[in-house]
Amino acid sequence: MEDKGKDQDIISAELKNRLMKDLTFNSGKILGSMCTRPHPFAEEIFMRYIEKNIGDPGLVNATEEIEKEAIALLGNLVGLRKAAGHIVTGGTEANILAMWTAKKRMKKKVRTPEVILSEDAHFSFDKAAELIGLKLKKIKVTGQFRIDIEKVKRALSPNTIAIVGAAGTTGLGVVDRIDELSAIALEADIHLHVDAAFGGYVLPFLKELGYEQPPFNFRLKGVSSMTIDPHKMGMAVIPAGGILYRTKELSETVRIPVPYLSGGENARATIVGTRSGASVLSVWSLLNHLGRQGYRTIIRRCMDSTVYLAEKIAGIEDVEMMIKPVINIAGITSKVHPVGSIAERLRKKGWAISLFPNHIRIVLMPHVYREHIDKFIDDLSDICAKLRGVS
Repeated sequence: MEDKGKDQDIISAELKNRLMKDLTFNSGKILGSMCTRPHPFAEEIFMRYIEKNIGDPGLVNATEEIEKEAIALLGNLVGLRKAAGHIVTGGTEANILAMWTAKKRMKKKVRTPEVILSEDAHFSFDKAAELIGLKLKKIKVTGQFRIDIEKVKRALSPNTIAIVGAAGTTGLGVVDRIDELSAIALEADIHLHVDAAFGGYVLPFLKELGYEQPPFNFRLKGVSSMTIDPHKMGMAVIPAGGILYRTKELSETVRIPVPYLSGGENARATIVGTRSGASVLSVWSLLNHLGRQGYRTIIRRCMDSTVYLAEKIAGIEDVEMMIKPVINIAGITSKVHPVGSIAERLRKKGWAISLFPNHIRIVLMPHVYREHIDKFIDDLSDICAKLRGVS
């Protein structure tokens, strides 16, 4: 750092120039991200209240109340009238909190607490295992890429503290049989956490839009907690994840007293201390502004885009869909060419796609329009033709 600072205009110009290398959502080239450009109203609210720190709730009593209302609205979206929880940094923090809660609520002491989850579960559970001392028992998926229920039953042991089910997997958007996992959790009296970080904003609207809606939410009595991220399909400003609990008592399991806060002694049940009140207000504002109708319109367009992409893929030689998409996530694979080679060539053409071991993931977010899909399909067709040696 220099002794004398630079003029703001100089710094702004330098940033503008340097950041031109970054991809933008408006370009339509970002096809692999689970995030999108925030809604303009969310941006406006965030900037207006950017100084608020809900980590010291005594200073922002109104913001704390609004967080409770936002959590209630999210809970209502996923089948729970009196949800408890917090707006957190993202799905990773929410998933770690759920595992920490499951460990602390265990009625009996076990030497090595075990968590049963799919081999396709989000990497945040590996973080949780290392941070709080868990053994992960990863279950292979079925031919439909769901966690194998029979193998879950066989994996249960006296050390099992939790089961994790996905409502929209990271790789393919698949929904595990949460209804069957719920029955298992109830019978075994253990915590069932549903990772609906992405799917939580999509699945509630599918039935109304004419799509199949797998059971996944708190209407299933065995579901104890759920991750749902407003900064993904909710179009809120980053950081805005969400952790929901069935009861207030569960949400307080990991509360730690903090005596030195300026607003008075309080307790925190999140991993981070300082939290963005602006993010909370952004989430609350969008939920109230868009309502079910507004979000239903957004989800309809994203699902229409997903169907459109699938139809276009069917017309390209050498590639195919991994499965029929469940939500607005599509997996493209090939039995002829290595998917890594296809992905490498797509990236050279400027497409930001996600590469998994057996497929390329495309996420049809609100910033993706048909003209972007058409251009992607043209490039993909050209790549496949060249890989076949066709000029």
